[in-house]
Amino acid sequence: MFKKILIANRGEIALRIIRACKELGIRTTLAYSEADRDSLPVQIADEAICIGEANPQNSYLNISSIISAAEITDADAIHPGYGFLAENPHFAEVCESCGIKFIGPSAENIRTMGNKIEARKIMKKKGIPVIPGSLEPVNNKEEALNIANRIGYPVIIKAAAGGGGRGMRICHSDIRLISAFITAQSEAETAFGNSSVYIEKYLENPRHIEIQIAGDNFGNIIYLFERECSIQRRHQKLIEETPSLVLNAKLRRMLCDYAVKGAKAINYSNVGTMEFLMDKEGKLYFIEMNTRIQVEHTITEELTGIDLIKLQIKLAAGDRLDIKQEDVKPRGHIIEFRINAEDPENNFLPSPGTIDFLHLPAGFGVRIDTHAYQGYKIPPYYDSMIGKMIVKDKTRKSAIEIAKRCLDEFMVEPLKTTIPLYKKILTDENFVKGNYNTGFLTRYTGPEVGNE
Repeated sequence: MFKKILIANRGEIALRIIRACKELGIRTTLAYSEADRDSLPVQIADEAICIGEANPQNSYLNISSIISAAEITDADAIHPGYGFLAENPHFAEVCESCGIKFIGPSAENIRTMGNKIEARKIMKKKGIPVIPGSLEPVNNKEEALNIANRIGYPVIIKAAAGGGGRGMRICHSDIRLISAFITAQSEAETAFGNSSVYIEKYLENPRHIEIQIAGDNFGNIIYLFERECSIQRRHQKLIEETPSLVLNAKLRRMLCDYAVKGAKAINYSNVGTMEFLMDKEGKLYFIEMNTRIQVEHTITEELTGIDLIKLQIKLAAGDRLDIKQEDVKPRGHIIEFRINAEDPENNFLPSPGTIDFLHLPAGFGVRIDTHAYQGYKIPPYYDSMIGKMIVKDKTRKSAIEIAKRCLDEFMVEPLKTTIPLYKKILTDENFVKGNYNTGFLTRYTGPEVGNE
C-alpha cells in the first residue's frame, strides 16, 4: 500500500480523498494554487504545497509543478480527482516514467476512451449499440452534409476529444450545420488541442443513464449499478439519482452487461463510468466512458455501501478486486443535488464571493460533501460547486421529502445558489412522477444556446 499520496486537485473532491487516505493510514500532501491557500483541504491535509498561481494552467494543469511537488514531498502516488488532469493520458505516462503511481486507469485506457470516435468503434465491434453517425473524423462541410442527410436531422456535432458540452453543436438543417461545423472545430481545438469532430444523430430529450464499473489488474470487472443524470443544463449534470425509474430488471441487467463488456474490451483497470442515452422508444446507446471518479460517485456509495475512493486507491496499489458481483446489493433510493454558486435566474451566472453565513442540513438519510465553511471566499477561477447534498431513504417519495426539508435548511448567504431552483423542481409534478429527460430544465431556464 502507498505511504503518501499527493492530491492534485481542490475543493470537495480533494477533501474527500484526504478523508479516505486518513482512514487507510496513508499520509497526504495537497498540491494547491495560491487562490486556494485558505481552503479547508489545505488545512486538513497532512502537508500542503503551493504549486502556482490561480490560473489552472499555472497550477492544477501544470504537470511539471505537480510532479516536482510529489518528488519533493516523497509521495509515491498521485490522485488526480476529477477534472483538471484526471483524464490526461500524458500526465499518467509522466507519473509512470517518474516512478509515481497514477491513481486511475492506464494511460492507454485513458487515451483510447478519451477519443470518442475510437470508443464508438470499439463498442460497436463488441455488439454494444452506439448512436447512428460517423465512425471516423469528419474533415469538411461536404462530409458533414452527406452524413447528416444520410442519418437525418437533427444531428449533433461533437469534439472527438471532448466532454462537458464543449465543441458540441446541435443542428436541424443544412444551413445550421454549415455554420456550426467550423465553430465546433475551432472550439474543440481551443478546449482540447484537437479539432477532430464527428457527427451523431441527435436524440431529442433522451434519458441519460450511466453505469459505475470497477476492475482490477487481474481481469476482474464488476458493475455497481446505474445513476440517472438526466437533470442537466448545458450538458452539465445538476441532479442525479439511483435507481433509475425507467429501467426494469431486464433493461438494467442488459445495460450493466454492456458496461462490463465494454470495459473488458480494453482490459480496463480501476473505477470508471460507462455512459448511455435512452431514446423515447426505450432503446439504449453507448455515448462515452469517463476514466475517472465521477462527481456523482457518492450516490453509488450510498446505494452499495462501497467506498469508491478507497477502492480506487486499493486497485491502483495492485490489490485484487475483493468484491464479487453477487455481493453488490442495491439499497434504498438516493438523490444528489449539486449546490453551485450560480444564479439560475440569470443564465446560471457564477456567483463567487465570501460566505458570510453557512448552515448545512443534517439528520437521518443526509450526507453533505463540501469544502465550504463560514468565512470561506469562493474563488472565481474554478468550477462553481460549493458541495453536494445527498439524501437517502427506502423509497423515492420519502427521499424527496427529506430533500425538501434539507433544502429549506441549506443556507449559503449572501451568494446566489442553485437551491431555489431545486425547491421548484421537487414540487414539479413531472419530476415527482419521474417523468423527465435531458430537456426537463428548459421549462425553467429556456432553450440552451447552440441548440438550433
